[in-house]
Amino acid sequence: MGEFWPVVDALTYLAGIWWTERTVRDLASGDEGEFSGTTAFGRLEDGALLSQESGVFVWQGVPRPAERTLRFLPGGTPGTADVLFSDGRPFHHLDLTSGHHVADHPCAADLYRGEFSVLDADHWRTVWRVGGPAKDLTLTTDYTRDPTSGHANGTPDR
Repeated sequence: MGEFWPVVDALTYLAGIWWTERTVRDLASGDEGEFSGTTAFGRLEDGALLSQESGVFVWQGVPRPAERTLRFLPGGTPGTADVLFSDGRPFHHLDLTSGHHVADHPCAADLYRGEFSVLDADHWRTVWRVGGPAKDLTLTTDYTRDPTSGHANGTPDR
C-alpha cells in the first residue's frame, strides 16, 4: 500500500457521514458476503463520537438489514481514540497520527486484529482478520466521506 495520511485529530477526522462498503470472506469455506450502507459519526456532549453503521448485509445471496453502534472517546493523546462497544465494553485503542494503526481485540477464543489505514482526507480502510477455533475471516471495509457532510479538519495540509 502507498503512503498513509497522518491525522492530527482522530475524532475530527472521523466526524460526519461515510459511505461504507465491506467484504467478508470466510477463508475456511470460501464463502463471501458484502455490506453496503453508511456510517455516521455524530458528536456527543462529552466530546466523544457515536458511530452508527446501518445498511444491508448479503450473505450467501440473502440480504438482511445490519447495524452496529460504537462509541469513540477522546484518547490520552491528540490523534487517538478509545473505541467502546455500545454497552460500554472496551473494543480497541485507535492511533491515527501516522495514518496507520494495528489493534488487537481478544474475544473469547478468537482474536480480532484490525489494521486501520487513512488513505486521504476523504478515504480510509479497515481490514479485520478474525482467527480462532471456529472463525477464519477477513473483513475489509472501505469508507468514503459523503461529500455533503463536509471535509476533514483533522489532517495536515499537503
